[in-house]
Amino acid sequence: MVLKKPLDREKQERLSLVLTALDGGGPQLSGTILIVISVLDANDNAPVCIQTEYKTNVKENSLKGTVLTTVSASDADEGPHGHIQYSISNAPRGALDLFDIDKENGVLTLVGKLDYEKFRHYEIDVQASDEGGNSDVCKVIIEVLDTNDNPPAINIMSTASSISEDVKPGTVLTMMNIQDPDSNENGKVQCSLNEIIHFTITSTSNNFFTLVTDSELDRETVSEYNITVTCSDEGVPSLSSSVTLTLQISDVNDNAPVFERSSYEAYIVENNTPGLSIFTVRARDADWNQNARVSYILEDSSVNGVPVSSYVSVSADSGVIHAVRSFDYEQIKDFQFRVKAQDGGSPPLSSNVTVKILIQDQNDNPPQVLYPVQTGGSLVAEMVPRSADVGYLVTKVVAVDVDSGQNAWLSYKLQKATDRALFEVGLQNGEIRTIRQVTDKDAVKQRLTVIVEDNGQPSRSATVIVNVAVADSFPEVLSEFTDFTQDKEYNDNLTFYLVLALAVVSFLFITCLVVIISVKIYRWRQSRILYHSNLPVIPYYPPRYSDTLGTGTLQHVYNYEVCRTTDSRKSDCKFGHKGNNH
Repeated sequence: MVLKKPLDREKQERLSLVLTALDGGGPQLSGTILIVISVLDANDNAPVCIQTEYKTNVKENSLKGTVLTTVSASDADEGPHGHIQYSISNAPRGALDLFDIDKENGVLTLVGKLDYEKFRHYEIDVQASDEGGNSDVCKVIIEVLDTNDNPPAINIMSTASSISEDVKPGTVLTMMNIQDPDSNENGKVQCSLNEIIHFTITSTSNNFFTLVTDSELDRETVSEYNITVTCSDEGVPSLSSSVTLTLQISDVNDNAPVFERSSYEAYIVENNTPGLSIFTVRARDADWNQNARVSYILEDSSVNGVPVSSYVSVSADSGVIHAVRSFDYEQIKDFQFRVKAQDGGSPPLSSNVTVKILIQDQNDNPPQVLYPVQTGGSLVAEMVPRSADVGYLVTKVVAVDVDSGQNAWLSYKLQKATDRALFEVGLQNGEIRTIRQVTDKDAVKQRLTVIVEDNGQPSRSATVIVNVAVADSFPEVLSEFTDFTQDKEYNDNLTFYLVLALAVVSFLFITCLVVIISVKIYRWRQSRILYHSNLPVIPYYPPRYSDTLGTGTLQHVYNYEVCRTTDSRKSDCKFGHKGNNH
């Protein structure tokens, strides 16, 4: 048997032939035999990939060992010639550390950590080879799918650490750039604030945000803000980043000082010491530092036509009000003025308050007796008839006290009396009445000493002497009181002053006499000493005199030499010679 053309085992690996042998007889006989030809394989076929390109997707957070795809190839050969092995023939840099393929079954697995943000697309060539060196190559395309594994990154480009409280709404405080390397929804960022009052954050352009004010600020309410900016992406689950900005609110002088009270009243007792502290006004300013420094000023006004500054003064720093003078309740009972509180801002702000000072009375005035009038020389007596019954009104002591309140409450008491059993004085009204029937045995001359006391602490008093004549007719009274015109006490005092005056005059006379005699003796002794001494006498030359009237009666000039001692009565004059005309 001769092979006429090439065999192809892959097309037909076994051939069955029937061989017939014919003889030449007739009838012709034949014989057959079945010949089975098995075609042995030769490595004449290369492996062929089932797909020329494989595509697969894998999440970047997939774990190691994750199967990506399976590469398949076929080889028409059999036996060792058809045994296929797989390998990565070409891959990007670093891909061999990430991917591995099983050489027997072509399973491609993940052996490293993927990062979408670093490399998103891989193309790998996988070679399928048989043992004879024949091979085929297919391409595996791996797309890395993004997962939300990166929080937004906040980059502060500019920020203000302090702003004035009077900035307008819309003032830009901070500019930020937000970056999220993730893709699609995972890379979309929204920012929000924890402080939803006074501030807002807006997106100006792609990935740029600004923090701005959206309402007026007040440092006196909040002086510092800790603003937390939180930026979140839209991934599932969402990732976020935060940054806290500290913003100081600087002060503006927008608050005037405020007094603790709407008005003040203070009390001071009269007869005070000048410079006495009366009380203190206080005002507070909600601003800060120099804007909150309060000074107190006494506003110009007058009290009864006199400047109020002559009554009180105000300490500029402390607000303490001092009395400049000593007050007298009987002259002025109260007055008011205004105090201004001014801060140290520019321009300064101020407010004022009314202060009322009430003078409290002090028992500094004794009672004054208005009746009976006390005279120095004449005698005034009240007459009581001998027929007066019990309770007869003799007279009434009238007194006043210029003080006020209980300091002006007066009480009357009988201090001394010629006959204490005959008269009494009303404690409250000062009425002098008889307390028994007047009899003929009662003396005509009755002298009562009434003391008037106020109710102050300590109390003050005044004394009045009331002369009472117990008689029925005026001549009887006159005859009894002729030797009683002058009060004994008054006479005693007059005698004392006369003796004192005489003693003073005598003392002055004797003193003057001694001084005169001493001076005379001193002058006499001085003159004696100079007269008997050998002291030189200094001549004295007066100026020249000439005739100025032009009559020519004095044609010559004379010199006069005068010698004098201390005693002018013993002076000598010496006339000199005629001088020349020059």
